[in-house]
Amino acid sequence: MAAGELVSVRAQDELIEHEVSVERGEIDADPEGERRELAAMYEAEGVPPPDAETVARILMANRSVALDTHARLELGVDPDRGGSANQAAVASFLSFSAGAIIPLLPWFFLTGTPAIVGSIVVGVVAAASLGAAIGSFTGRGKVRTALRQLTAATVAAAITFGVGALLGVSTH
Repeated sequence: MAAGELVSVRAQDELIEHEVSVERGEIDADPEGERRELAAMYEAEGVPPPDAETVARILMANRSVALDTHARLELGVDPDRGGSANQAAVASFLSFSAGAIIPLLPWFFLTGTPAIVGSIVVGVVAAASLGAAIGSFTGRGKVRTALRQLTAATVAAAITFGVGALLGVSTH
């Protein structure tokens, strides 16, 4: 679970960092368009158009304030903090549940050595695929994050296997 949480928190931080970076680029490339977008967000919240334009113009005058405002209003994130504890709890529950069941799938159809090999193969493919997907979404590189995910999964599996062996658990 610790390995999963480590990867989960890193992936979430990288995704937020990537999204904020995209927003930063948009502010630099098209400040007028971003000002209009900000004014439209305030108008959608009920601020009269002239006042929304004034607020947007004032906020866009300072690049760091503009980025912080866009990140909060448009992306729904605090660029200086990760996600909420409730979101992390739900995401962890779902991801740990899926992560726990995936390597067990071969055991529903096989036994002994074929089930062990099947679990390893399915686990490697799942970990590497998840890492590549995270890398794709965050812009950090598919191979790098796939290897990080695979390393975390391998360490977690090795520790689990070691504890099982110490306790005398057998697959036969």
